[in-house]
Amino acid sequence: MKITNQHNLPDVVVQALSIDKYSKGDADASVTQLIDSPRVKVIQEEMREELKSDISDNVFSVLGTAVHGVFEEAITSQQSDSSKFQHSDAVERICEERLFAEESGWKISGAMDLQQVTIGPHGEAQVKISDFKVTSVWSVIFGKTSWETQLNAYAWLVRHAKGREHYDLRSWKVSELEIIAVLRDWQRRKAEQEDNYPSCPIAVIPVKLWSEDEQDIYMKERVAIHQKAIYEQLTHGAIPFCTDEERWKQPDKFAVMKKGRVRAIKLHDNLADADEHAGNLNGDHYVEERAGRCTRCADDWCKVSQWCDQYQSEVWGP
Repeated sequence: MKITNQHNLPDVVVQALSIDKYSKGDADASVTQLIDSPRVKVIQEEMREELKSDISDNVFSVLGTAVHGVFEEAITSQQSDSSKFQHSDAVERICEERLFAEESGWKISGAMDLQQVTIGPHGEAQVKISDFKVTSVWSVIFGKTSWETQLNAYAWLVRHAKGREHYDLRSWKVSELEIIAVLRDWQRRKAEQEDNYPSCPIAVIPVKLWSEDEQDIYMKERVAIHQKAIYEQLTHGAIPFCTDEERWKQPDKFAVMKKGRVRAIKLHDNLADADEHAGNLNGDHYVEERAGRCTRCADDWCKVSQWCDQYQSEVWGP
């Protein structure tokens, strides 16, 4: 990938934003890759030498890494090795552990920000997984389904990667999942005035824990769809299209319009309500369907959209 500096940032800033310690290790895919679009992954691999990214795009990633480091240092300094698993209420906190497990011939890896491990009543290790996010208030208010899939993929990793050799325990079970979100755009005034606004710039969000069967089925399906995408690429077939969720598609809207007027009278979430509204007005009104915008593609959050026939056919037509 070619890195640019379009905004002429100082060298010290460029150097700081260039630091990247991430590695998925000896794995075919990381959890974050696996839960994301297989189309994006294979095009990125194919066009690696042509990809461009401006150094300024790294700022939030570096900010997230810095926040992770602060939490990790605090947790590590409090961890007492002498109390590890010596009695039932002992808690071991494990930071940034990368685990590996196999599924359908692929090695999958994932690094969890924090695991809090206690001994259950029957000798099993009970694990609470926490993931730190530096994100927007919007993400907390409206929620992100990717958080649920990511943390349940981590839960799958814990079960499949850890065994009896770890502390001679019978089994490892994940009992709880949570996101600890640092809100980079939090505003005190809105917190005081709006009921659904986070009360402070850090939000702790419980995440739904799937059953073990649900986790196993999901991971098998994700590996299969990524393997299919690679096969289609190698055989010059049709790479599966991104889903609406993977494209961050906004909901479709139905606009009640008046002839001769550019702006909508009102936007509705479904066609029936829009038709009823237009029908209650005079004959100069009609309904116009407005397809939801695919934010990831249109706003260049996806760095391969210029080579993606799915997106380009929408921009220029088939």
